[in-house]
Amino acid sequence: MTLSAEPLAPAAPAEVDAHHWPDVARTPHVPARAAVARRLLARIARRRGLRVELPGGLLLVPAPATAPTLRLHRPDAFFHRIGESGLIGFGESYQAGDWDSPDLVALLTELATAPETLVPTGAQWLRRLYVKRPPTTELSTPDNARTNIHRHYDLSNDLFALFLDPTLSYSSAIFPTAANGAPLASWDTFAAAQHHKIDRLLDLAGVGAGSRVLEIGTGWGELAIRAAARGAMVVSLTLSEEQQALARRRIADAGLADRVEVRLCDYRAVQGEFDAVVSVEMIEAVGRPFWPVYFSTIDRVLAPGGRVALQAITMPHERMLASSGTYTWILKYIFPGGQIPSTEAVRQATARHTGLRVAACDSFGPHYAETLRLWRERFTARAEQVDALGFDQVFRRMWELYLAYSEAGFATGYLDVQQILLTRPEPTR
Repeated sequence: MTLSAEPLAPAAPAEVDAHHWPDVARTPHVPARAAVARRLLARIARRRGLRVELPGGLLLVPAPATAPTLRLHRPDAFFHRIGESGLIGFGESYQAGDWDSPDLVALLTELATAPETLVPTGAQWLRRLYVKRPPTTELSTPDNARTNIHRHYDLSNDLFALFLDPTLSYSSAIFPTAANGAPLASWDTFAAAQHHKIDRLLDLAGVGAGSRVLEIGTGWGELAIRAAARGAMVVSLTLSEEQQALARRRIADAGLADRVEVRLCDYRAVQGEFDAVVSVEMIEAVGRPFWPVYFSTIDRVLAPGGRVALQAITMPHERMLASSGTYTWILKYIFPGGQIPSTEAVRQATARHTGLRVAACDSFGPHYAETLRLWRERFTARAEQVDALGFDQVFRRMWELYLAYSEAGFATGYLDVQQILLTRPEPTR
């Protein structure tokens, strides 16, 4: 059944703060593009078996009740947002409350499966109508990087503590597995799974008693604590003042302040020589233009015979190339200035700009899907506590979508996560 005409939705739901969320509060008016968006959604719904519910109990196209469901509360606002800015509009429409889903992850998982097939080949030119390049003010230059980090990691330590496990690790855990290799994830085993991830990375880097360790990206200090507990001396770099303060406090509480220095320092400015360099899911914030300087900095400070162990979110190389330079909802609202690399991009950047080479890769994407599920469930269950910290409904819906979108990406294999070992090969004779 096709969508009947209806008046354009109000300029914004009453709960949207137009000063803080200008593009969520504003409902665009692009009738021709909205009509195209409606036809495209009907095509996607038919081909993917989606159930698109309209107000009054109507369906956009016939679909079973058990199908992944997109429930449109304000159809016109939804289609006009999509028509104006594509997937950015899709995300902003969720923030505004124009649509919902009884199972957000199931819906996004279906959409994240072979996303390149959602738009027919003959209509790919439509992307030019709404795809934008990231603003230069978000490029991760030394001047911009601290602002980019502040927008995400300095939101509130209390906010992250609401949904992270007790180790305050904001990265994928590695859980025990069943006989078929599936991760066995639960809150009871979450902290141990995070420690397992950290220990594997430290083992990969050869960290032990007396090791001089550089950590790029402190988080809240758990890796530095475990490295120092092995007898290592650790320098950890962060651009987040909130993370620095809490990491220092946690390190001191562990009795390891004499072994760990947490510096408020851009990775490009680090000095010294280190036996091991470790970094957990920080390369994604570096930005593609700065991968050469990121790896050359690591090469510069790595001692002879040293090892580098990175944990990195990755995507297939062709998808990385296709998405590079595109301004997405995630970049606009969650991780400004970022770019997820491919393993091939890591190989190319190290080969062209350093003496380092990729020596090993170990992927565990399904474990990240489970990590995100646990985070999402806890975040959603603690909605009232999120509100009590001063975050509004638009923010909360933004994070629900971000966590569900990321979970779907790892569940489908669109995204992966890997621990990567870099070493300097011995010169041939």
